[in-house]
Amino acid sequence: MNRKTYLATLAILSVAAVNSYAAPSSPNDAMSIMRAKIGLTQAVTAAEEHAGGKAARAEFERHNGQWVFDVEVVKGNQVMDVKVDPTTGKILSAATDKADRDDEHDRED
Repeated sequence: MNRKTYLATLAILSVAAVNSYAAPSSPNDAMSIMRAKIGLTQAVTAAEEHAGGKAARAEFERHNGQWVFDVEVVKGNQVMDVKVDPTTGKILSAATDKADRDDEHDRED
């Protein structure tokens, strides 16, 4: 193999290695769901059973450095914010949501 071909091949392989190493930090957070062992439906069911109500909103988000399913469950006049572990499906926390503490993207709901 001549020197130019060798250097070009080496450069292409170097770029490919860097890109594959950087791939897990995708600019689209939604791709993080691929790490979850349970689906959104299972997380909603677990949260509804735990709080004894109906889910109004659910999303997969980062909370305290960890990915969780965040499910808002309504029971009567009470709203519960339930965090579900995406690996085990267990409830990590459940707290009364006195005011809507949704993310900054949607303050009006």
